[in-house]
Amino acid sequence: MSLNDAAATRPIICVVGARPNYMKMAPLIRAFAARQPALPALLVHTGQHYDRLMKDQLFDDLELPEPDVNLAVGSGSHAVQTAEVMKRFEPVIDEHGARAVLVVGDVNSTLACALVAAKRQIPVIHVEAGLRSNDRTMPEEINRILTDQLADVLYTTEREAAANLLREGIAQERIEFVGNVMIDSLRANLARAVPAATSVAAAGLDPARIAGAYGVVTLHRPSNVDHPETLRGILDALAEISRRLPLIIALHPRTRASLERFGMLETINVPGFLIVPPQGYLEMLGLMAGAKMVLTDSGGIQEETTALGTPCLTLRENTERPITVDQGTNTLVGVAPQAILAAAANVLEHGGKAGRVPEYWDGRCAGRIAAHLDGWLVARERA
Repeated sequence: MSLNDAAATRPIICVVGARPNYMKMAPLIRAFAARQPALPALLVHTGQHYDRLMKDQLFDDLELPEPDVNLAVGSGSHAVQTAEVMKRFEPVIDEHGARAVLVVGDVNSTLACALVAAKRQIPVIHVEAGLRSNDRTMPEEINRILTDQLADVLYTTEREAAANLLREGIAQERIEFVGNVMIDSLRANLARAVPAATSVAAAGLDPARIAGAYGVVTLHRPSNVDHPETLRGILDALAEISRRLPLIIALHPRTRASLERFGMLETINVPGFLIVPPQGYLEMLGLMAGAKMVLTDSGGIQEETTALGTPCLTLRENTERPITVDQGTNTLVGVAPQAILAAAANVLEHGGKAGRVPEYWDGRCAGRIAAHLDGWLVARERA
């Protein structure tokens, strides 16, 4: 066996760590398997998202194979979690070898595994590169910037992301525009989405309450839910909106914990609120697809609502996904109650932003990545 042949038998180690990673990785695993010959892949779950039931449901929903390796790092501070992933990931490389390490998104696991690979002189492949909020108080922004500096191949979701990377000194030849792989999952699973009425009924609530129209709310970012004044202002605005439109609130564990800590659980005891537990992927897809509007501080939901054509109000002061504002259905609202109310009124009275689906958000991103990466690896190994 030649050196090149031996290299081709080593796996591409594909890393997932938290919920948003799963939706991005599932289409890639399938696209690698579909190549002729197949690109061997080893799926590593770091365990950064450690809710077993939630993880199992998401893997089932996305038809993602069980991880080959689970590092089971659990929770901790950003430093502790990043260090623990690094400590547990390096022996995986020792045991299995790696043709490349592919990371997605911007969670701690993304940066940790990229660091280990780079120091071992193993190619780092970053899917969803070049996104910037320009807010370094966000831990995810630090992860994005550093991962992109380490990456050998940077796959972008939008053409404008290349400008961010070039400005940071990254060579053009390392950047490849491929589109949004998370939209591959959305398009592949939309027909299987669970209707909103089913999810509401499963939570023990009356689906007749959303028979006319409804909105969906998700809140989890520390900047919104870890500060009682901010959280109360947002919830007061949502309560006012719910007088005109019932709001299904998928209550994140972090948000519930904050409400309990601040003695604010009564703020969600509102007639227009339908409180449901964190939803599976297919359930959340159904909620968003049928909603009059979505109010969120999630990055991924900004993209999914744009792909679905659902008006989205982002309760943040900035976004790393500006294409959803410039081209899509997203409006960056901030957290001031009056701004939230004004934006919601615009949707209720005028329908909100129509938007359009951005270039290459077409469900075929994973195939483009697999084809390019296959060629890139062969060329590198022959050089």
